[in-house]
Amino acid sequence: MFNKKKILVTGGTGTFGKYFVKYVLDNYNPTKLIVFSRDEFKQFNFIEELKNHKKFKFIRFLIGDVRDFDRLSFAFKDLDFVVHAAAMKQIPATEKEPLECIKTNIIGAENIIKASIINKVKKVLALSTDKAVNPINLYGASKLAADKLFVSANLLSGSIKTKFSIVRYGNVINSRGSVIPFFLDLKNRGSSFLPITDMRMTRFFITQDQAIKFVIKSLKLMNGGEIFIPKIPSIKISDLANVIHPKAKLKIIGIRMGEKLHESLFSREESHLVTEFKDHYILNSSKNIGKMSKKEFKSFDYNSETNKNFLTKKQISKLI
Repeated sequence: MFNKKKILVTGGTGTFGKYFVKYVLDNYNPTKLIVFSRDEFKQFNFIEELKNHKKFKFIRFLIGDVRDFDRLSFAFKDLDFVVHAAAMKQIPATEKEPLECIKTNIIGAENIIKASIINKVKKVLALSTDKAVNPINLYGASKLAADKLFVSANLLSGSIKTKFSIVRYGNVINSRGSVIPFFLDLKNRGSSFLPITDMRMTRFFITQDQAIKFVIKSLKLMNGGEIFIPKIPSIKISDLANVIHPKAKLKIIGIRMGEKLHESLFSREESHLVTEFKDHYILNSSKNIGKMSKKEFKSFDYNSETNKNFLTKKQISKLI
């Protein structure tokens, strides 16, 4: 897939970006792999991590922000693939700083699209989130807007034929800012309780390895306009807390602003656009799936509460 190819990942020093870069270096032989991010300190640390890798010579580090179209336009020259992972993701921060969220998640998406078309990038795959489905917070709403931009971008590329698609999945286990490191930190500090917003709360979870492999698989399959959704398990947050810190009491603190009890990866209203496969779904508003189609269905909400696949406490323990 990536052998003798030139790839750029935005948000390249984030949790996903770092795993993606390492995976590509360990499993492929790219001509060039560009890490694009705005934090020079994280880039310094990542360089230190990778400098002894036998394929380090193929990596380029570029400081830049997806808000800056001119910088993106320069960075995207002569690329085969772009994986867009950069985003403002923390819900409390996006609620307090809505304009900053819009600049990064929506205007940034527009800049990615324009820079890709101008530079004739072959394929662009953007990472989305379950929070983009029926959003109740600005982060989810901004990612829904970005999803719409990337899908419609396939109508703009014309004869250049740059293809744009999306991967949408749930929470990544042990990613920066997720609940697992938060609970572990409280445990390590000797806390006698763990805060739970609601005992009924559920979430989709995916491992980093699963996320990386699904992104690469989606890049191979994409024809442009698809939203790729993996079949992944749900977790009860109360079970997660009990596994991480069995001796702690669970303190109910109530649902926070912009937070849902359960998340969806596609809604009932979208389900007529969904095609099911063995280990994933494809949502495609153009219905241009062709021979990949196996089964179409209607009126199904892929929700973390009603998901048939729930992890047991024993399975959760193995994962973390």
